[in-house]
Amino acid sequence: MMEEGEFSVELDLAVRIVHLVCTLCQKVQKSLLSTGAHQINSKDDDSLVTVAVFKLLLAGYFQNHLEAKMYPLSLKRCTNSLKSDLLLAVVKTVNECFSEAPRFGLKLPDVPLKPNQVIEAIGRCNSSGGPKGRHWVLDPVDGTLGFVRGNQYAVALALIKDGRVVLGVLGCPNYPVQKGLVNHQVTSEIPSATPDMWEKGCVMYAKRGTDKAWMQPLVHGELKLDSFESAISVRVSAIEDPGLATFCEPVENATTVTLSQKGNMPLRVYSMVKYAAIARGDAEIYMRFARAGYKEKIWDHAAGVLIVQEAGGVVTDAGGRPLDFSRGIYLEGLDRGIIACSGAVLHEKIICSVDASWESSLL
Repeated sequence: MMEEGEFSVELDLAVRIVHLVCTLCQKVQKSLLSTGAHQINSKDDDSLVTVAVFKLLLAGYFQNHLEAKMYPLSLKRCTNSLKSDLLLAVVKTVNECFSEAPRFGLKLPDVPLKPNQVIEAIGRCNSSGGPKGRHWVLDPVDGTLGFVRGNQYAVALALIKDGRVVLGVLGCPNYPVQKGLVNHQVTSEIPSATPDMWEKGCVMYAKRGTDKAWMQPLVHGELKLDSFESAISVRVSAIEDPGLATFCEPVENATTVTLSQKGNMPLRVYSMVKYAAIARGDAEIYMRFARAGYKEKIWDHAAGVLIVQEAGGVVTDAGGRPLDFSRGIYLEGLDRGIIACSGAVLHEKIICSVDASWESSLL
């Protein structure tokens, strides 16, 4: 269902856009896998950035409909990569995507976009954020390695008003709608699931102050104007004992923190899918402690944080303070890292454990 009231129009449109982009991402991912592009291993490789360029164009185009600005995602690198044949290929892909927009209830011009319009669309993504005004925050492909390897990734869109996240939409094209299909031992692969379950995916969304978060199966047919009946509410796990909790970890370079004797196997997934896993009760704890000098970007967290919070979870820095989305494109002033938990009781226990072990070898 879609909530009424303030921002309901923006949320409705944002959900439709994320459905559209997820459908396009699935097609591109299949194409990558069929051509062997999944063998690429470096996230810094320019070729990986160009994979996501056309989704950035969607952001630049749709901002006219959403009447707000958007943050760039590696804008300079993406713009420099759009040359000759690549630019034409990107334009072709974007126009093919737009031709499917009416299926999702999105009205677009009948005239195809031209290359100069594509470049212009990228240039519109120029907001620097801040404590005033409305800003749309987009991450068109969060989890690039997961994307090129045929694994988990996310499409994230959030609206910030006066420094607070008010809407969050998280598309997870490879995350199963049904619980219990994720293999917690190694990665997010689903060996026992049928292909249609793997490909179906889901879209989660939330609006600040409703104490509700929703999930829909990824749409493959027509998303009608009144067809949000397929959404179901999601809620965080009720587990309060760290010894029974499941941690979300990166697939590679996972941080191991011993908080219990039981030692549940972690759920290792790429991208903001970690937030989705906590929001719907597949896991209870996600801790992120970045390397020294690294600044967390707001588009890597905004949508997921709000969805977890409205689903009943708690997300703060390691000192227990709320994340500040009002200071530009970075989460400035973080105390050590970010901790997301399925509830206040568990969160307090994890904060205390982090404080107790911070000077030891456990972190």
